[in-house]
Amino acid sequence: MQSVLNALRVLEEVAGRQPIGVAELARVMELPKSSVQRALQTLHTAGWLCPADGTPTRWQVTAKALQIGRRATGELDLRDAAVPVMEELRRQTGETIHLAVPEGGRVILVERLETSQPVRIVLPLGQDLPAHASANGKAVLAASPAEALERYLAEGLARYTDTTITEPRLLLAELAEVRRRGYATNGGEWRSDVSAVAAAVIGRGGVPVASLSVNVPASRATDDSRAVHGALVSAAAKRLGVVLGARG
Repeated sequence: MQSVLNALRVLEEVAGRQPIGVAELARVMELPKSSVQRALQTLHTAGWLCPADGTPTRWQVTAKALQIGRRATGELDLRDAAVPVMEELRRQTGETIHLAVPEGGRVILVERLETSQPVRIVLPLGQDLPAHASANGKAVLAASPAEALERYLAEGLARYTDTTITEPRLLLAELAEVRRRGYATNGGEWRSDVSAVAAAVIGRGGVPVASLSVNVPASRATDDSRAVHGALVSAAAKRLGVVLGARG
């Protein structure tokens, strides 16, 4: 039983820290390197993990974990509906488009359409983002019920960069602005090199089921481009919400 629990813990740690090596995993999990190595090999044999960049020293989660998660939450249907909308949004903006879903106070990237530009933002599918420090997350928070927002604030607002919002009153003011203009922005609040605009996709019952974002390197983001991309992503999120409602 302990070996099974160790393997599941390893899977969770790799998903949150990928790519990661045996020594670092053993340190953060406070387990012997031999135990971690056995768990990694078991998960690799089962198809849950694979070596990052083809090297056996660092590990990452495979698409199998993402597919299981999608089946569990119905994200496959969401993806089917979202991809045509994302393709149109990419055509309009020429930038990378992400689809994310809320989970446990964070947002998880579940689909990506990449830009053709040589300088781009590359985030792995399955990457989880802090809600208060990402455009996708702030879009979801702004559309969430008051009790859900209160629970999130009660857990504290971690700092990731110099521009991360860590004071509840400032975040509440930011979310009010998101509701007013219809989209959220991120100017290096999670990673200093990442800039994005995002809008929540509202499902049946009036709650956010996903968010769409336009992601650009911070060096390429301007006030004008944020406004243009914000209007486009807001319209795209509304179209996706209509599609999901029709399917439902």
